[in-house]
Amino acid sequence: MADTLVERRLAACVNIVPGIESVYRWQGKIEHSGELLLVIKTQSVALEGLQHCLRELHPYDVPELITCNIGDGLEEYLNWITTSMEGSP
Repeated sequence: MADTLVERRLAACVNIVPGIESVYRWQGKIEHSGELLLVIKTQSVALEGLQHCLRELHPYDVPELITCNIGDGLEEYLNWITTSMEGSP
């Protein structure tokens, strides 16, 4: 999934954090799942495409996707995100 997001220029970078244990309620039962956390660096203009791709590739019926808007950051890094996502895949 991470490769696909970067390849399609929907993300500049995806960090994969292993070892996540999730506890949640699904269809009336408490579930426990080992998962990977993906931290996806993207731009708001790519969010719709990212959502579509996530629904296409993710095995869950309801994958988690939440956003955190970045108000500020290292200018060179923010510029790198922009230039990494420009152009066609």
